[in-house]
Amino acid sequence: MGWIRQFRDKITVIKLGGSVMEDPEALRHLLVDIVFMETVGMKPIVVHGGGAAISRAMAEANIEPRFIQGRRYTDAATLEIVERVLAGEVNEHIAARIEEFGGRAMPLNFAGMNNNVLFGEKLQLTSDDGQAVDLGSVGHVTRVDRTALDNLTYANQVPVIPSMCETEAGERLNVNADTAATAVAQAVGAEKLVFLSDVNGVRRDKQDPESLIATLTASEARQLISDGSIEAGMIPKVEACLDTLSKGVRKIHIIDGRLRHSLLLEIFTNRGVGTQIVSEP
Repeated sequence: MGWIRQFRDKITVIKLGGSVMEDPEALRHLLVDIVFMETVGMKPIVVHGGGAAISRAMAEANIEPRFIQGRRYTDAATLEIVERVLAGEVNEHIAARIEEFGGRAMPLNFAGMNNNVLFGEKLQLTSDDGQAVDLGSVGHVTRVDRTALDNLTYANQVPVIPSMCETEAGERLNVNADTAATAVAQAVGAEKLVFLSDVNGVRRDKQDPESLIATLTASEARQLISDGSIEAGMIPKVEACLDTLSKGVRKIHIIDGRLRHSLLLEIFTNRGVGTQIVSEP
């Protein structure tokens, strides 16, 4: 009850993606957790990807996926699939399941009323030799419609946001889900940002689940990056966490979304089940 009272009326941004989205049972437990959070007065906001579903749809359309610097190259045909599958089917499905489990959810996509809340511009990357890298219709978020999100959470609805944005000229862009969730958490001044991962958090030895680090300060996280304990794909995730801490979000959590009720165990128990990264005391 103490944790429930502490986090009542506080916003938690939850990033859904990866293998969790492909496991109906794991997804069901996570969405039930989200309904519980809303029921006890917390204000969850869901930001989701859908890479596997997009890849399946591309395979059905005989379109070969291309990845450049870890990002999906998005031409016109790929963008049509991303918009239909990610911002349409997956987004509507998540919102419908939340409603099915007794919650209230609002899908925020480009369909119907076009109630999109993420705005941005094309992402500009450079290669090692300094040349511009063309990613097609790939963007990054520069503005979040906080008023719309505040109105929804005040009305006890769960916003469900696909990782796409729209330029001021109305062009749709594919966005990395981690960076979209980070932008939303910063914009709304979230109490927590939760990344649902395929690992149980940050480990001192990446091969040993028992070496999980329950709590990291920003300086400790930087030290683990510099000495190589944090490596490969975990580095950009942790660096995004550190940037988010610097923008006012109080805690970032990395947890294994496949663990049954991992959200509740992380938020409402003393030790949690993943890694929380916090600002310096």
